Amino acid sequence: MPHDASEAAGATHDGAMETRGLEPVPDAERTGRVRELFPTWVAANISVLLLTMGAGLIVFNGLNFWQVLAVAVAAPVLSYGIVGLISIAGKRGGAPGMALSRAVFGQRGNLFPGALIWVARWGWETINAVTGAYAVLTVLDLLFGVQSNTFLIVVTLLLFVTCTFLVSGLGINALRVCSKWSTYLFGAFSVLVLVYLVANTDWSAVFDKPAGSTAMMIAGIGTIAAGGISWVPSGPDFTRYLPRTASSKAMVGSTVGGAGIVVLPMVLMGAVMAVSTPDLASAQDPVSFIGELLPMWISVPYLVIALLGMLLINSMSMYSAGFTAQTLGIKVSRAAAVSVNALISLIFGFLLMVVATSFIGSFISFLTLLAVAFSAWIGVFGVDMLRRGSYDAAALMDTTRTSAYWYRGGFAWQAMTAWAVALLVGLLFTKVDWFSGPLASSWIGENGLGWAATIVVAGALYAVLPRTPAQEPVGPAESAGARETVSI
Repeated sequence: MPHDASEAAGATHDGAMETRGLEPVPDAERTGRVRELFPTWVAANISVLLLTMGAGLIVFNGLNFWQVLAVAVAAPVLSYGIVGLISIAGKRGGAPGMALSRAVFGQRGNLFPGALIWVARWGWETINAVTGAYAVLTVLDLLFGVQSNTFLIVVTLLLFVTCTFLVSGLGINALRVCSKWSTYLFGAFSVLVLVYLVANTDWSAVFDKPAGSTAMMIAGIGTIAAGGISWVPSGPDFTRYLPRTASSKAMVGSTVGGAGIVVLPMVLMGAVMAVSTPDLASAQDPVSFIGELLPMWISVPYLVIALLGMLLINSMSMYSAGFTAQTLGIKVSRAAAVSVNALISLIFGFLLMVVATSFIGSFISFLTLLAVAFSAWIGVFGVDMLRRGSYDAAALMDTTRTSAYWYRGGFAWQAMTAWAVALLVGLLFTKVDWFSGPLASSWIGENGLGWAATIVVAGALYAVLPRTPAQEPVGPAESAGARETVSI
C-alpha cells in the first residue's frame, strides 16, 4: 500500500528520541498518562506576551481590573476547553490532528486546510522567535549593558531558532521532560513576581479605574483566546500516545487547568503593570519593560526562565508543524519538515525585528486572523468527531485511490464546502490594522466574534449537508488485509 513518508514503523515511545511519524500509534505503545497533559499546556503558555496582552486590555480595551479578571478566566476555559475536546480524537485514532483530518476532508481535500494551518504556524513561530530573541537581548543589556544592533538580532534569533529545532526534533519525550521542569521554575518565579507587585503597586489606582464597555470585554476574551485556538489542531498530537481507555473528562480538565494556571496570573500581572506603566502595551519591544519594572535580581532569572518557556512553545508548535508538512505530501522525515519551519521563522523574525514598525500591532492583527483561519477547521472537524464512530488507521496513511478516505476524487466536498464558506464568513466580520471586512462594523465584528461566527457556520453547515460515505477498500489495500480500525 502506498503510504506517506514516515519514520520507522517500529519506533517506540519510550526512547529518548521519538522516531514515529504520521502513522497511528499501536495500542502497545500507548503508555502516556493524562496527567502529562497538565505540564504540557503550562509550557505552551509560558510567554511574556501574556503580560503585554494583559496590559493591552487596560490601555487599548479600556477595561478595569475586575473585567480583566473575567477575561483572564473565560479565555482559557473557552479556548483550551476546545483544545481538550478536539484532543480526544488523538486517543481515539492514535494519530496527529492533521492526519486524522484526512478522514474528514479527504486525502486531497485535507491539503487545503492543512496548507493554511501550516502557513499560519509560520507566523506563530515567528512571533515566539522574536519574543525569545528580545528576551536574550534584554538580559544582555541588564547584565552587561550590551545594546541591541542588527548583528546581535541575527545572532540571538539564530540561537533561539536553533535551540527550538533541536528540542522539537527530539520529539514528544523531550518536550515532556522540558515542560515538567520549566513548569516548576516558571511557577516559582511567577509567584515571586506576583509578591513583588503586591508589595509595590498602587492598588487604589488599580481598583479605581472605571469599567470599559461590554463589547471591549468580549473582544478581549477573543484576543486572549486566539492563542489557545491556534493549538486546537495540535491537540491530538499530544494525546495520541494515551490509551483509548483514558478519561476524556480528565483530558479536558488537564488541558484547561494547565493553560489557565498560567494565563490567569500572567494577564492579571500585565494589567496591574499597565496601570503604572501604560506605555507597556504599545512598546516596540515586548520584553524590555520587565527590566524597567522589576529589580535585576528578579527580572534576569525571570526572563531566562520565560525564555525557556518560549523555546518550548516554539518547539511544540514546530513539532506539530512537522506533522502538518508531512500530511501535505512533503516526502521528508518529521525532523526535516521541522527544519523548514525553523528557517522560515528565522527569516520572518528578522523582518519583524528590523523592518516592522509596530510589534504589538502586528501581533494582535496576526492573532485575529489566526483565530479565523483555525476556527473554520475546528467547526468541521468538531462536528465530524461528534458523529464518527472510528478511524481507519490504514486509510489514514493510504493517499491513493484505494483509501477509504478518498471519497470523490480525493475530496469530501461537504467538508470542503463548509470549511470554505465559514472561512469567508469569518473574514467578512474581521478587522485588523491592514484589513477590514465589509461586516466588521456589525455587532459580531465590533465584539471581535468573527472567529466564533466561523466555528458556528462551519459546524452548522457541515452538520446539515449530507455525509460523504467512506468508500470500500479496493485493490492492494484490501487484499493485503492490512486495514486496522481504531474504535472510540
